[in-house]
Amino acid sequence: MRKILLSGVALLAVSMAAPASAADLAAKPYVKAPPPVVAPIYDWTGFYIGANGGWGQSHGCVDFVTPAGTVAGGCADRSGGFAGGQIGYRWQTNQFVLGLEAQGDWAEIKNTRVSLIDPLISTTGKIDAIGLFTAQLGWAWNASLFYVKGGAAVTRNRFDIFNNITGVGLASAGHTRWGGALGVGWEYGFTPNWSFGIEYDHLWMGRDNAGFAGVVTPGGFILTGSGVSQDVDMVALRLNYRFGGYGAPVAARY
Repeated sequence: MRKILLSGVALLAVSMAAPASAADLAAKPYVKAPPPVVAPIYDWTGFYIGANGGWGQSHGCVDFVTPAGTVAGGCADRSGGFAGGQIGYRWQTNQFVLGLEAQGDWAEIKNTRVSLIDPLISTTGKIDAIGLFTAQLGWAWNASLFYVKGGAAVTRNRFDIFNNITGVGLASAGHTRWGGALGVGWEYGFTPNWSFGIEYDHLWMGRDNAGFAGVVTPGGFILTGSGVSQDVDMVALRLNYRFGGYGAPVAARY
């Protein structure tokens, strides 16, 4: 009987100790889920200013006006460098980027050739300034932007005729001409504010006429005027600084 009583007391003690031991165990810690990864999306919206430089080539044809009518003076290509700057504004909605830009460049695109009308004279055509006023339509992949542009172009030109034997100038005409421009470019934002790109533009400058006061060439031709038609191709490297330059954060999707 005594053994039975002792066994019952021991069993009661064990049953009472078990809940206390479970309560003494440390609670399982709660781990909060990590926040979603946030990746910045490059935003092209904002005003920008920059510099550009490159190489240009012009194809031009000259006609001379004489008392007997218009005589072809020949065609020639001229090439040279240019450098300048640009300023503009872009606005991005989704992946589309719209923009307006003004560009101005000093240029040294020229060529001298012997005239077909009289081998004793030569003509020099030169472009010493170029301006572009264009609208842009682009497609952005984050920090990479591909765009097309189009608008108005203006060039400052000089046309000279001189005697091949004496080197004396016979006539000169300086003029500013307007035309159209169409281009395509690619730009990459390598920091939130700075971007680098390359661009190609083609300029249609049409025909420009100038009058002379009865110039007599060494070969006996009387020139009363000239007409010059001209197209220009430009390839430029560009560096832009955009004001603001903060990307919009977005939660990365997996």
